[in-house]
Amino acid sequence: MDLGLVGKRALVSGSSRGIGRAIALALAHEGARVALSSRGGPDLDAAVAEACARTAGCVGVAGDVTTAAGASAVAAGAVEKLGGVDILVNNVGGSAARTFDACDDADLESILGKNLWPAFRLSRALLPQMKSGVIIMITSIWGREGGGGPSYNVAKAAEMSLAKAMARDLAHKDVRVLSVAPGSVLFPGGGWERRMKADPEGIADFVKREIPFGRFGTPEEIANVVCFLASPRASWVHGTCVAVDGGQSRSF
Repeated sequence: MDLGLVGKRALVSGSSRGIGRAIALALAHEGARVALSSRGGPDLDAAVAEACARTAGCVGVAGDVTTAAGASAVAAGAVEKLGGVDILVNNVGGSAARTFDACDDADLESILGKNLWPAFRLSRALLPQMKSGVIIMITSIWGREGGGGPSYNVAKAAEMSLAKAMARDLAHKDVRVLSVAPGSVLFPGGGWERRMKADPEGIADFVKREIPFGRFGTPEEIANVVCFLASPRASWVHGTCVAVDGGQSRSF
């Protein structure tokens, strides 16, 4: 299926590794020109090189989108280097305290700053130049139902709520907004790899108990869905949250 992404211009935040990297590479494979973004460093350089090997015109934009100034600079850099942005994938995130007892003001503020605020600021910065387009929030099944750390639940639920509100307001601009909620995904350097190394028996039991297919998801499985949703083939998908979790979640 031709997804109609050739020549589209996309910014993917948090795309030097993991799910963001897979999304950027998948979009490049479909012919989109992609601005990959992270704080910078060898991982970003390597991801940009791989994206460029898939399609011409991919670029890197280094910056810390967890700050207001960094988000503005990354948005401006992507517009300058690509000539505009048609697709924004808000992928930056992170978690911390695993229990409510360990969650304090600083933890909640930090996790909102790593998840909700970058998505809000990048979306606000890029909307004025979007004559039409797509904005996708990469959230989590732990924003749809209980699970994970309290502050992470709050932040991911807030991202989904933001996407829904934006969808209602931005349809008149021909801008689609939606969220994608991955389940537990394993990749080098990610949280699940760290937990697996620390407690292999416990994580094996978690996978057997919680994921019907008996394995973690892969970044590429999330990326394939995001590519479709970002494409004109998904033109009537708007304002919803799509779980990509191998049946892990229990919400309807």
